[in-house]
Amino acid sequence: MLVQGQEITTYVFDLDGVMYLGETAIPHAAEAVRRLTRTGRRVFFLTNNSGRTRRDYQEKLVRVNGLDIAEEQIYTSAYATALYLKARGAAGRSVFVIGEIGLARELADSGGLVPVTVADSVPFEAIDYVVVGIDKQFTYDKLRFAHAAITRGHAQFIATNRDSTFPMEDGEIPGGGSLVAALATAAGREPLTVGKPEPHAYEAILQAAGVPAGQSVMVGDRLDTDIAVGNRAGAHTVLVLTGVTDSDAAANAPSAWRPERIIGDLRALD
Repeated sequence: MLVQGQEITTYVFDLDGVMYLGETAIPHAAEAVRRLTRTGRRVFFLTNNSGRTRRDYQEKLVRVNGLDIAEEQIYTSAYATALYLKARGAAGRSVFVIGEIGLARELADSGGLVPVTVADSVPFEAIDYVVVGIDKQFTYDKLRFAHAAITRGHAQFIATNRDSTFPMEDGEIPGGGSLVAALATAAGREPLTVGKPEPHAYEAILQAAGVPAGQSVMVGDRLDTDIAVGNRAGAHTVLVLTGVTDSDAAANAPSAWRPERIIGDLRALD
């Protein structure tokens, strides 16, 4: 594929709304990935969902899409957060996690941090970071402890992502961004966000692939995260209408969220 005279060598796909909805494969998605791989393109996956490990997503792509993908091809906002903090000397430091087991594991295994829970009875003054992602067991006690660690202690407030919702088979459900918003409101301050639309994770993929942004394409279903991160990173962008965005919303998007190309499904991707 040539775009503006440049050969596109690397494709980065979102997962929810692009490859699948919940446990249902989106038609033609797997075939598109196989076609790109056969023709020598590099393929990566980048999701803002922080609840699972990369291994979990590797297994889901096999189970739902029938795709045999290496773990190294998958980047999550949890993994990106772990890499971001590790690169800034956070290994060995304490982190209070509002999130699920996948986030805690990535922070420990990939970032070298020491996850702390409310049940550990660690004083809030000892917490170095508060990291927030999707948490289906979110409680007031977690909110209260995180608030204290940030406002009365010295903890830095980190969000894996700011997605207010994400798509499922039966419609959208609240995302990790809704929990981030609750803590930000209580604490009176905004977090540092690592996931899309911030470019940290996308830039990590480019570094791993060894390609400049102009030889890559971000393919996603959300304007404010997928398309925005591609535009901010200097990549090409393709919006696919199989997830949360329709053609009317795309036509009226602000310039920072405007894709280069809009397709109905991944059959049209070349």
